[in-house]
Amino acid sequence: MNPEDPLLKILACPLDKGPLHLLGPADPLVPEEVLYNPRLRRRYPVIDGIPQLLPSSGEQISEDEHEQLLKRISP
Repeated sequence: MNPEDPLLKILACPLDKGPLHLLGPADPLVPEEVLYNPRLRRRYPVIDGIPQLLPSSGEQISEDEHEQLLKRISP
Protein backbone atom coordinates (compact mmCIF):
# COMPACT_ATOMS: atom_id res chain seq x y z
CA MET A 1 0.00 0.00 0.00
CA ASN A 2 1.05 3.59 -0.41
CA PRO A 3 -0.24 6.79 1.23
CA GLU A 4 -2.05 7.83 -1.97
CA ASP A 5 -3.90 4.53 -2.33
CA PRO A 6 -7.63 5.30 -2.74
CA LEU A 7 -8.39 2.23 -0.63
CA LEU A 8 -7.13 4.11 2.44
CA LYS A 9 -10.06 6.52 2.17
CA ILE A 10 -12.61 3.75 2.63
CA LEU A 11 -10.80 1.46 5.08
CA ALA A 12 -11.99 1.75 8.66
CA CYS A 13 -11.17 0.24 12.01
CA PRO A 14 -13.34 -2.84 12.59
CA LEU A 15 -14.00 -1.78 16.19
CA ASP A 16 -14.89 1.93 16.08
CA LYS A 17 -15.41 2.30 12.29
CA GLY A 18 -13.11 5.35 12.24
CA PRO A 19 -10.28 6.18 9.82
CA LEU A 20 -6.88 4.51 9.95
CA HIS A 21 -3.37 5.87 9.32
CA LEU A 22 -0.87 4.00 7.17
CA LEU A 23 2.54 3.64 8.81
CA GLY A 24 5.30 1.79 7.13
CA PRO A 25 8.75 0.38 6.95
CA ALA A 26 10.31 3.76 6.19
CA ASP A 27 9.58 4.65 9.83
CA PRO A 28 12.16 3.20 12.26
CA LEU A 29 9.48 2.89 14.95
CA VAL A 30 7.30 0.72 12.70
CA PRO A 31 9.45 -1.88 10.89
CA GLU A 32 6.51 -3.41 8.97
CA GLU A 33 3.54 -1.84 7.22
CA VAL A 34 0.56 -1.31 9.53
CA LEU A 35 -2.70 0.58 9.72
CA TYR A 36 -3.00 2.51 12.99
CA ASN A 37 -6.04 3.67 14.94
CA PRO A 38 -4.87 6.36 17.39
CA ARG A 39 -8.28 6.57 19.09
CA LEU A 40 -8.11 2.98 20.36
CA ARG A 41 -4.30 2.68 20.27
CA ARG A 42 -4.52 -0.38 18.01
CA ARG A 43 -2.52 -1.34 14.97
CA TYR A 44 -3.45 -3.79 12.24
CA PRO A 45 -0.87 -5.53 10.04
CA VAL A 46 -0.70 -5.23 6.26
CA ILE A 47 0.59 -8.54 4.89
CA ASP A 48 1.64 -8.69 1.23
CA GLY A 49 -0.30 -5.47 0.62
CA ILE A 50 -3.51 -6.83 2.17
CA PRO A 51 -4.84 -5.11 5.32
CA GLN A 52 -5.72 -7.58 8.08
CA LEU A 53 -8.72 -5.82 9.60
CA LEU A 54 -10.30 -8.50 11.74
CA PRO A 55 -10.72 -7.37 15.36
CA SER A 56 -8.55 -10.29 16.46
CA SER A 57 -5.75 -9.14 14.10
CA GLY A 58 -5.35 -5.85 15.92
CA GLU A 59 -2.66 -5.30 18.51
CA GLN A 60 -2.88 -2.91 21.45
CA ILE A 61 0.20 -0.70 21.83
CA SER A 62 1.79 0.93 24.87
CA GLU A 63 1.24 4.54 25.90
CA ASP A 64 4.85 5.43 25.06
CA GLU A 65 4.63 3.97 21.56
CA HIS A 66 1.27 5.71 21.05
CA GLU A 67 2.82 9.10 21.89
CA GLN A 68 5.66 8.51 19.43
CA LEU A 69 3.25 7.46 16.67
CA LEU A 70 1.04 10.50 17.26
CA LYS A 71 4.03 12.75 16.54
CA ARG A 72 4.51 10.99 13.20
CA ILE A 73 0.90 11.20 12.03
CA SER A 74 0.16 14.76 13.22
CA PRO A 75 0.53 17.42 10.52
